[in-house]
Amino acid sequence: MRKDVRILLLGEPKVGKTSLIMSLVSEEFPEVVPYRAEEITIPADVTPERVPTHIVDYSEAEQTDEQLFQEISKANVICIVYSVNNKKSIEKVTSHWIPLITENTDKDSRVPLILVGNKSDLVEHSSMETILPVMNKYSEIETCVECSAKNLKNISELFYYAQKAVLHPTGPLYCPEKKCMRSMCVKALTRIFKVSDLDNDGILNDNELNFFQRTSFNTPLEPQALDDVKNVVKKNVDDGVRDNGLTLKGFLFLHILFIQRGRHETTWTVLRRFGYDDDLELNQDYLFPLLKVPPDCTTELNHNAYLFLQSVFDKHDKDRDCALSPDELSDVFDVFPYMPWGPDVNNTVGTNEQGFVTYQGFLSQWTLTTYLDVQRCLEYLGYLGYSIIAEQESQASGITVTRAKKIDLQKKQTQRNVFRCNVFGDVGSGKSGFLQAFLGKNLMRQKTIREEHKSYYAISTTYVYGQEKYLLLHEVFPDFDYLTDADLTCDIVCLVYDVSNPYSFEYCAKVFKHYFMDSKIPCMMIAAKSDLPEVKQMYGCSPLEFCRRHKMPPPQSFTCNTTTAPAKDIYTKLTTMAMYPHARLRCMCTCNRCTFCLCQNFLNSELLQTVRAKLYAVVLRRHVSQAELKSSTFWLRASVGATVFAVLGFAMYRVLLKPR
Repeated sequence: MRKDVRILLLGEPKVGKTSLIMSLVSEEFPEVVPYRAEEITIPADVTPERVPTHIVDYSEAEQTDEQLFQEISKANVICIVYSVNNKKSIEKVTSHWIPLITENTDKDSRVPLILVGNKSDLVEHSSMETILPVMNKYSEIETCVECSAKNLKNISELFYYAQKAVLHPTGPLYCPEKKCMRSMCVKALTRIFKVSDLDNDGILNDNELNFFQRTSFNTPLEPQALDDVKNVVKKNVDDGVRDNGLTLKGFLFLHILFIQRGRHETTWTVLRRFGYDDDLELNQDYLFPLLKVPPDCTTELNHNAYLFLQSVFDKHDKDRDCALSPDELSDVFDVFPYMPWGPDVNNTVGTNEQGFVTYQGFLSQWTLTTYLDVQRCLEYLGYLGYSIIAEQESQASGITVTRAKKIDLQKKQTQRNVFRCNVFGDVGSGKSGFLQAFLGKNLMRQKTIREEHKSYYAISTTYVYGQEKYLLLHEVFPDFDYLTDADLTCDIVCLVYDVSNPYSFEYCAKVFKHYFMDSKIPCMMIAAKSDLPEVKQMYGCSPLEFCRRHKMPPPQSFTCNTTTAPAKDIYTKLTTMAMYPHARLRCMCTCNRCTFCLCQNFLNSELLQTVRAKLYAVVLRRHVSQAELKSSTFWLRASVGATVFAVLGFAMYRVLLKPR
């Protein structure tokens, strides 16, 4: 809604422009009329639309043409005043004033005009027969009002219509020549209908109509009023009512009826509630509400947003197969001005065997958009009507801004649900295969992906200690000299090398040493294509030795050349490391080579089991009498045995730890 309205009164001298303004203010006809009234501001609380209104007079005797042109350019609505008893002043409306206004206003945003026939007290006939052809010729003319400054006839109505012409203009909604709704208005109301059709059956039932009414006007419809509305539509439109609900055809007819009966404010109230501006474009403030994201923080969808997106998915999954076919996905985005998702989405999130985006894939893509480009996510949620359907102030209420990562590191715990893993590797190392395997695609399925549909992102869920988390994999372009801040900002680094290529590991070592060796970001080495024969890497040390030197977990064997979907254990390990970056020495394998595994093997070894058994025999396996339980000698032997066992175990652990 506009903050204020500026009304300009134009017309020939002596037609009563100044008298109209003074009669409105003083509520009586002035005995002495000046050449020009000073600008008057009517406070918002005394106007019907609750908007401050500025009324500006024009006097040919006191103002220059330059001042006139400036006033025309500033006006929101112009009242062209003529005298009903003066034919010359009526002729001047079309011969002078309308052309003058047209020349000094932008063609793309014509200012609405009100024709005002003053001095109706001096004649017994109406001037409407003369004015009607003029109104039909010029679409920018909103209405014509006959009034009398002397008798105070229609004075307040005149300025109400002028205000209404600005706040609720007819032009963007309706074409009087063709007597039909303009295409932009049809498009906007069609989106509103589809957003309000909560079950997507093409009909607004009584519950949906009541929700729409309450959303738009803050009041429900009585059952009798609902029936009356549907009866009016039934009488005038075929197929306007079906299964006792309102169809799109009937919904549009109702708004045409409102407009034709002069109730533009009803349609405008609906349009503005659903985010439209005066040009019937979605308002930028509606699409992009204010959301502050401090540095080192990320953005995620919260519970309310996920519930809304679940309802959107269910609404459009007509065959109930827990996946959206291309037609169903197109139906989801029918309320958008463009298709937001391209074919690469099918290689970014989970799909079924037919290549349709699954329920989890649908939520994953929204999670990805929120993380990478939260403004784009706000825009998308706006098109879907999140704030209206979820009854929230704006889309920003569906976004959680996480706390700074440095605080997570200090507290050694995180509240985040989305973790980013940047995947580095030389050309042909298997990065793309690693990403696609996360989506459950083995090598055979990956070979069917067209090059132009390739995605450099993959996102899905993993479970860490029973908690569902999102892991976002990003394949970094292997140009060592041109890595950006975005390439280096993540929660965990994945370094992929090809075990069958002797020169593949060198790139990973180079990236780690140059960018991540002194970083707090945890890193994991992936030995990709492990189904192929492993060759010696042409580097100063082996990948295993490199990982030991730099206190990294040992290289993780990986292959996507499987008959079924590749295993996802490695992605759970990555997510766990991202969640707990401070836990540096936590073995994530069963390699039998790293310190943790060697310690575990020692603790389970036959030697230690024998020692433990003998200690048990000495201390506990003898028959213990009540007297011995009370003896200090017994408890001394038990304490010594337990101490020896603990010290021996700790000493062996330190011995094995020292080489690292």
